[in-house]
Amino acid sequence: MVNQEQIAKFGIRPLKGILLTGPPGTGKTLLAKAAAHYTDSVFVAASGSEFVEMYVGVGASRIRELFKEARNKAVKAGKSGAVVFIDEIDVIGGKRDGGQHREYDQTLNQLLTEMDGIHTSDTPRILLIAATNRKEMLDNALLRPGRFDRHIGVDLPDKKGRQHILNIHARNKPLAEDVSLEQVAEETFGFSGAQLESVLNEAAIYAMRENEEAIRQHHLAMAIDKVMMGEKTDREATREERERVALHELGHAIVAELVRPGSVSQVALSPRGQALGYVRHNPQQDRYLYTREFLEGQIMIALGGAAAEEMFYGDRSTGSRGDFEQAMGIVRTMVESGLTEAGIVDSSMMTPDSWAKVTGTILDRLMERTKELLAGYRTVFLQSLDVLVHEETMDGNRFRELLAEHGESRSA
Repeated sequence: MVNQEQIAKFGIRPLKGILLTGPPGTGKTLLAKAAAHYTDSVFVAASGSEFVEMYVGVGASRIRELFKEARNKAVKAGKSGAVVFIDEIDVIGGKRDGGQHREYDQTLNQLLTEMDGIHTSDTPRILLIAATNRKEMLDNALLRPGRFDRHIGVDLPDKKGRQHILNIHARNKPLAEDVSLEQVAEETFGFSGAQLESVLNEAAIYAMRENEEAIRQHHLAMAIDKVMMGEKTDREATREERERVALHELGHAIVAELVRPGSVSQVALSPRGQALGYVRHNPQQDRYLYTREFLEGQIMIALGGAAAEEMFYGDRSTGSRGDFEQAMGIVRTMVESGLTEAGIVDSSMMTPDSWAKVTGTILDRLMERTKELLAGYRTVFLQSLDVLVHEETMDGNRFRELLAEHGESRSA
C-alpha cells in the first residue's frame, strides 16, 4: 500500500475492487500489472472462463482457492498486499435472472462473499481488479460501492496517447532517422494499444523482408494498411473489374477531398483482406463530437464509390455493400442523437418501417448531392484511373495536384 500514514490519518477505507471497462486491446491487463508493481503487491491473474465448469460447486471453490493463493503468495514474498486480477469477469458476473445458470450464480455469490470478506485490517490486504468490455451485463450487486469502488473506463487512446504507446514499442526496434512516429499517430485514429504494437511489429517484418538495416516510413505505412485492412492477397481481377474498382475508390477520394481537403493519404488498387481496393484517410485531428454537417459529409464519402460507378457504368456493383453498411450506421447515430428530420426520438420505439423511411430519405438525398458533386470531375477520374491501373497506388499529394490542375482549368 502507498501512503499508509496519510490513509490512516484521514480514516480512508482502502479500495476493495476496481473495475476496468473498455474495448479489447486497450491495456486493461497491463494496467492491473502496473498497479501491482506500483503498490509493491503480489499479482495473481485468472480469466472468467476458468471458473465455468459443468460440475456444480467447482467454480465457487476455485474462487476461494484464488483468494487463498493470493494471500499465501503475499505472505511467502513478504508483501503487505496482493492484487487479484480477473479478466472477462462478465462470464461469471452476469446478472442473476433465476434461470438455468445456477452454477454461475453460485460462483458469483462466492465472489461477492470474498469481496465482502476483504477486511481492511487484514494483512496481506487484497485488491480485486477485474476487466470487461461488457459492463452492462454485470450484476448490480457486484457494481455497488464496497465491492467495486472504482469504475475506470479504459478507452481507445487519443493522438498523444498513441504517440506514447508507439514510442514504448519502438524502443527495441531500429528506426531510420527520418521516421516520424507523430505522423503514424495521426494516421492511426481509432487504433488500440494492441493494434499499435502490431503496426510496429509488422513494419519490422517488412523491413527485414527488404533486407533493410532500419525501419523506414513506407514500412510503417504498409503496416498500418495491413493492420487496418488485412494481408495483401494475390487475387487476379480482370481489367474491367480493376477499372471499376479504381473508379469506385476514386469516387471516395474525390468526395473526401472536396468535403474535407487534405484528408486523403493514399488511393490503392491492390487487393487487401476482403477489399479489392481502398482509400486511406489521414484524419487532421481526433474528434469525439460530431455535427450533422460532419456526419452528412462522412455519408457522402461512403456513397462516393457507388455514385462514381453509376456515373461511368449506369449501375452499381456488390462492391458498395460495405459502404452502404457504413452509411446506414452513421444514419443510425444521427437518429439516436436527434440530428434528423425525425427530431428527438427514442430509437427503441421506432418500427422497422420508420427506420427504413428515415434511412431511405437521408441516403437518397445525399446520393443525389454526391452525384452532382462528382459530375464536374470526369477529367480527374480519367487521369487518375490511368495512374492507378499502371502503378496500383497513388499518393495523396499527387492526387491533390490533379484536382488542383482540374480546378485551374475550370476557372480559366
